[in-house]
Amino acid sequence: MYADLCNFLLVVREGTFTAAARRAHLTQPALSASIQRLESALGGPLLVRDRKGAVLTDAGAALLPHARAARAAVEEGRAAVAEVLGLGRGQVSVGAGATACTYLLPEVLAGFQHDHPTVRYRLRELGTPHVEAAVLAGDLDLGIATRLEGERPPPEAAGLTVEVWRDDPLVLVQAPDEHRERPPFLTFVPGSPLRTLLDRHFAEAEVCMELGSIPAIKGNVAAGVGIALVPASAVEVSIAEGRLAHRPDPRTPLRRTLVLVHRGVDRLSVAASALRQRILG
Repeated sequence: MYADLCNFLLVVREGTFTAAARRAHLTQPALSASIQRLESALGGPLLVRDRKGAVLTDAGAALLPHARAARAAVEEGRAAVAEVLGLGRGQVSVGAGATACTYLLPEVLAGFQHDHPTVRYRLRELGTPHVEAAVLAGDLDLGIATRLEGERPPPEAAGLTVEVWRDDPLVLVQAPDEHRERPPFLTFVPGSPLRTLLDRHFAEAEVCMELGSIPAIKGNVAAGVGIALVPASAVEVSIAEGRLAHRPDPRTPLRRTLVLVHRGVDRLSVAASALRQRILG
């Protein structure tokens, strides 16, 4: 039943049987048979298909948190057995936002891989709410999340251990030849931490672009489209090379905090514990 539970969770995550079968390297009939076995064992339909994909029934929604907990428990059991047997291998999964994935974690992960060449790791780029939900569900061992000054932890953080990793100052940048008094802003879509800070501290901002990545924002700022509030770590090299410039403003630098989240130190595998120490070190 464990394999069927995992396939159920995969369909929920991917949204369709087709995508889930592709991710699991199964044929669609094999995946459908797995879900049918689970439904037969539990006594009712868990998923229905409509034009939008696979949708949870009420029974499926009731099963979902228990299925996630069961998978997390099995993975923790595997890690415990590996530790007892002294295996020189393991795996660890990490989730983080774009800034951490692009600018802050590569050096950390390269050093970890050098010191632990037999350990496999997987990095997923996700926003803070998705990172915390994935850690709670057992999909990720560790996550890097964002906390804004004065912000209460979101509901999805309940039950997580939260450890401060580093401050991540935000600065205004512009093209070196930008001289307009009130140029437009480039930013992310509403709901992202950077957009929240922009709306909070630059209420007068005229937004001309809502983009999905820091490199896209940097490229358009360098071309002279407008200015942007971005993490200092993401523009250090561009400023040093003269492709971007700081734009003075008394409201900057703004600060946000990056935190490491997990389900508890005592629940981490040997590999995840080693990577936690590397990140916090």
